[in-house]
Amino acid sequence: MRPSPRNARRSVIVVAALLAVATLVWAVTMFTGTYRIGAGQVLDVLTGGGTATDHFIVVDQRLPRVTAALLVGAALGVSGALFQSLSRNPLGSPDLIGFTSGSATGALVILLAAGGTSLGIGAGTLLGGLATAVLVYLFAAARGVTGNRLILVGIAVGAMLASVNDYLITRADLESAEAAKAWLYGSLNIVAWPQVTPLAAALIPLLPLALAIARPLRIMEMGDDTAAALGVEVGRTRRRALGIGIALTGVAIMVAGPIGFLALAAPQLARRLTRAPGLTVLPTAVLGAVLLATADLAAQRVLAPFQIPVGLVTGAIGGVYLLAHLARTRRFGIDTRRGHI
Repeated sequence: MRPSPRNARRSVIVVAALLAVATLVWAVTMFTGTYRIGAGQVLDVLTGGGTATDHFIVVDQRLPRVTAALLVGAALGVSGALFQSLSRNPLGSPDLIGFTSGSATGALVILLAAGGTSLGIGAGTLLGGLATAVLVYLFAAARGVTGNRLILVGIAVGAMLASVNDYLITRADLESAEAAKAWLYGSLNIVAWPQVTPLAAALIPLLPLALAIARPLRIMEMGDDTAAALGVEVGRTRRRALGIGIALTGVAIMVAGPIGFLALAAPQLARRLTRAPGLTVLPTAVLGAVLLATADLAAQRVLAPFQIPVGLVTGAIGGVYLLAHLARTRRFGIDTRRGHI
């Protein structure tokens, strides 16, 4: 199932507009802040000049943070699109069906029990997400994998893992517990290049893989039998999409911690903007990047000089988003089974 030429043109326009917005958010983040530094000085630093203090603020603080926000937002947006396509349900995002909680559990085990390094925490997030995905899939497959069953099982497993996460924090010393609790909110406050570099390296293969698998997933949205009749290897495609989605979720959590609602909202908003009938990877990636970079800019500026975790901002925005669309659904009688909420 290919998008119509009209939808393809609209998608190109939407992506171009979102890239312009992303550039604007990047510029505002780089050229403004609590530390006063002129635009000329910022440009001087970016071209290799400037004082040591200016270099520290611009290159070692602002630049890695806004880069991480864009990359993490893109990763979460695409992972949400993949999971929603697999479950054929707009609620099938990794933070609602337990994969985010599982990744957080893996990271907390390394962080609290083993005093882990960044590499260890990264491995923990990936292994935790993978183990959770296998567990959810096995429980859901007991009576046949369907979108609704996958979501219900995922919510149940996620709730149990959230309790495990709380228990792990209660068993840690005060300093470690405070650090872990702050990490669980989802934050980019102390992100640096050592975290951003592996994230960028991971996205270089993962995003093209997601783009490559988008067409068979769009066909699978018409039903497994129809997809199989059209030559799609349904089981293999589902496993690949699940693996890519878990990897995207894991690398995002590794850098920023669990950030709620972005993976839920970005794919739906991208569909509305592009008016595309199915999975939209590139518009969702760019929109996810814009949403998180904008939310993190608000987290830095709203209560300046104090900074709040970006996860609190996305949580508040996500709650308003859900309430607004639930009200719209009730008012206009929208059929949520079509993939929109």
